[in-house]
Amino acid sequence: MADEYFFALTLKGKNTNEVWDPEAKGAGAEDYQGGHKLIIKQALLGAEATEGEVNVIQVEAMTWKDSVKIPIATLKAGGPNNQVLLDLSFPDPPVTFTLIQGNGPVHIIGHHLIGGPIEEFDEMDEMEEEMIEDEEGEEGAEEEEDDEEPKSKKAKTNNVNKGKTPVKNNAKPKK
Repeated sequence: MADEYFFALTLKGKNTNEVWDPEAKGAGAEDYQGGHKLIIKQALLGAEATEGEVNVIQVEAMTWKDSVKIPIATLKAGGPNNQVLLDLSFPDPPVTFTLIQGNGPVHIIGHHLIGGPIEEFDEMDEMEEEMIEDEEGEEGAEEEEDDEEPKSKKAKTNNVNKGKTPVKNNAKPKK
């Protein structure tokens, strides 16, 4: 089971950055099945942002081959573009957020997911194996019952007129 935690950071001042790297802080992925994952849901300007100023947030993260730097949001204070809903997933730390334009403050909000401890998954594997063994024992008993069922169904089918369905006649006899 994964644990989920609230994640938030604030960028203030041009070219400021924040790095998300839980593994560098002693929470290594080797201790957790599934490791760490960051999901960003929203970026918004703080109330102190200068009206009319454009703020651009850039993220640096790993792709499956190499690192990429790309803007993820452009925000402008004093208008409808002062916040943006996002759905970004970063499965591999580190992830660096940088305010490449504007002075903010820009707030970034999301979820930090942590996979369950490896011991927990070992226990789950043992439980699954026990359940599979139990099911195999039950399936063997069911198969024996299934072999007997078709014989009794065939016997019932032979008693009915072939191709004809019995019809109940509710009509009153004519006098």
